[in-house]
Amino acid sequence: MKKIFSGLFILATVLTLAQDEIKFQDIPFKDLIAKAKKENKIVFVDAYASWCGPCKMMEKNIFSQKAVGDYYNKNFVNARIDMEKGEGREIAQKYGVRSYPTYLFLNGDGELISQNYGYMEENIFLAMAQDINSPNNKKGSLKDRFAAGEKDPEFLINIMKLNASSDYELAKKASERYFENIKKDQPLSKDDVGLLLYFVKSSEDANYKIFTTRKSEIIQFLPEQNYNDFNNQIVLSNIVSESIDNNKKTIDDAYFLGKATPLVGKEAADAKLNQIKLTFYEQNANFAEYEKTALAYYKNADAFEPNELLKAAWIFADNVKDKTSLKKAAEWTEKSVMRGETSENTYILAKIYFGIGNKDLAKNFAELSQNIATQSGKDATLAKNLLMQIQ
Repeated sequence: MKKIFSGLFILATVLTLAQDEIKFQDIPFKDLIAKAKKENKIVFVDAYASWCGPCKMMEKNIFSQKAVGDYYNKNFVNARIDMEKGEGREIAQKYGVRSYPTYLFLNGDGELISQNYGYMEENIFLAMAQDINSPNNKKGSLKDRFAAGEKDPEFLINIMKLNASSDYELAKKASERYFENIKKDQPLSKDDVGLLLYFVKSSEDANYKIFTTRKSEIIQFLPEQNYNDFNNQIVLSNIVSESIDNNKKTIDDAYFLGKATPLVGKEAADAKLNQIKLTFYEQNANFAEYEKTALAYYKNADAFEPNELLKAAWIFADNVKDKTSLKKAAEWTEKSVMRGETSENTYILAKIYFGIGNKDLAKNFAELSQNIATQSGKDATLAKNLLMQIQ
């Protein structure tokens, strides 16, 4: 009889604990959003990965607490979604999830209204939720409110921070409204300067006027030399645009150097021009010009980071046939391999050696790439396909 009572007591305890914790709903993402819309609630998504230690600690230590469960169950539509499986991959991409755990808070229109990270103690996790669960965050679509002309400073800052990666144009417009209206007659803070710099990309931008007219305030938080360098880069971006003929797919080197050299000096102007040309020729699949530019730019390979050289080597491996050029690309790749063998850099080296005609080395590095990929759980298809070509 005692054993029966003991078993019933344990079962009752487990059931009580289960009632106390956050109740996560296992339904499709679109249904979570629809449910939040219908109930005028915010969606809370615990964006996790199965291997993540802090994620498991949050589940065990925080999500199970009665105060946490009570608040989240009453005020949010809750879900735990593995960002590396199923629709979690699309969610991670859409909302810019790059670390775990990430806490996503979404309104009934599926718009991100807050994004937070990392292990949190119970009081901080609750305080975060209480701050986010405000009437202001349930007013409706952020885009509709912005389009209607809302000028609340916190609202505009939230638009900037949450959309900087996913919807840059919206975030940029929010920054322009913020600096033109809210900060027009107010001093700039350190955070303001950071936001201003992030959203100034061209001298044609509305925020560029703020950047130039309020230099004296900005250099309180930024060394004047850094300010001047930043300004030069903005001006250079205009010269880049003026130098490119998108119809003819050409770059006017003489025009760019003539305008840029007086601003930044010959060495910096030459480097900038080569960087522009590499990007432009890659985007336009003009690999003959890419090859010529890369060989000139990376002539002194020791002056560049191995990862930068590796990217150029991969493009050579896929698109260049000249054996002399491929030998140079092999040298670039070897710098990365010497730093540490990966499935990627050994595959690139194998492909380059195959292009040169050295099948023995190509086979050795292709097998190494395949082994590294297999041992680390990565896709080894490229190496396998290359081995089939070699043999």
